[in-house]
Amino acid sequence: MASSSSGNLRIIERKATSLLSNAQKTFNRLSKKIAKQREQLGAWNKTIPLYQEKYVREFDPLLQSFDEYRVQLVHIFDRLYSDKIFSKTDRSKLQHLICAMVVDLLDSGDHVELKEIYNRHSGSDYDAEEEQDNQEIKSMMESMLGVELGDDIDMRTPDDFIEQVSRQLHEKLHQDAQDQEHQAPSHSSRKKSAKAMAKEARLQAEAQQVSQSIREVFRKLASTLHPDKEHDPKERARKTELMQRVNSAYSNNDLLALLELQLEIEQIDQAAINAISEDRLKHYNKVLKEQSAELQQELEMVEMSFRAHFDFPPYGALSPTMAFTMLERDIATIRQDIAGLKEDVELLQDAKNLKKWLKAYKIVRRPAFELDPFFEMP
Repeated sequence: MASSSSGNLRIIERKATSLLSNAQKTFNRLSKKIAKQREQLGAWNKTIPLYQEKYVREFDPLLQSFDEYRVQLVHIFDRLYSDKIFSKTDRSKLQHLICAMVVDLLDSGDHVELKEIYNRHSGSDYDAEEEQDNQEIKSMMESMLGVELGDDIDMRTPDDFIEQVSRQLHEKLHQDAQDQEHQAPSHSSRKKSAKAMAKEARLQAEAQQVSQSIREVFRKLASTLHPDKEHDPKERARKTELMQRVNSAYSNNDLLALLELQLEIEQIDQAAINAISEDRLKHYNKVLKEQSAELQQELEMVEMSFRAHFDFPPYGALSPTMAFTMLERDIATIRQDIAGLKEDVELLQDAKNLKKWLKAYKIVRRPAFELDPFFEMP
């Protein structure tokens, strides 16, 4: 939906004493909002591959090393669990540690060999618990979104899950719109009143006028830029590139991009923008509201997918710049954590050292709301 143009088209007051109408103010506000949304979407589209490259190159190897040390600790705790030196309280702490670490490791990797250890110390079955959690998450999402996700939805991978939910939600909204559009007139036992019929006719006329407004801008651009009318090869190539942008903007219902192209090729000027009639502005503003809503939805989906893929919390402020800053912080933190884990692996292989270490360990129960599929423990 984003346009390659990044300008902020606006109506300018002609005189210091003149005031813009409400429709003109709305046009300016929507134009500014869309320009900002385009900028944000462009920033995310530029940042995501750069972030992923840095994540894979620097953070992921550190994370693998971090997990390898944690796997070693799980095996150490499991091996020493039966040592007579440990009290009942010590063993409860060890079991809690083992189960918590195994769950985290299974969530972040393919350490399937740890399931047997988890099942033995938890008195439960990891696969059964995961299936139950997935079903509860699925039911929660169905209730929140009002859609049936089906039995084939993949709950294991956040990106795939979000993509499937988004696709099914889009299909539902599209089907609801079609059902409403093709609803039989006999659905209601009462005839529509004259007032209702007049309102419906007015809305249909407005929709046609909105569509006509965009088509008019498109036709003017196409008439000027059609490359088949140009004999000079360089000019034909320039017009071909411009016409591609025109076609893209028209197919996306991107009114601002079409108007900006008119300004770019000097088909109109600022005076023409200032002189747009109130009726035409009304139609333009309706298109811009829809365009802004679509851009906002696209932004939210891009950010949601990014958060899920890279384990960011689902809520709270996040921007491309913040994401990179947080990645640098995480890289520095995990390096320190790895150093600490390395010392723990060497120290805690001795049962006496482990018993001393367990004295300071407190069991913290995980909150029930961790069923949120994107919840992150502190």
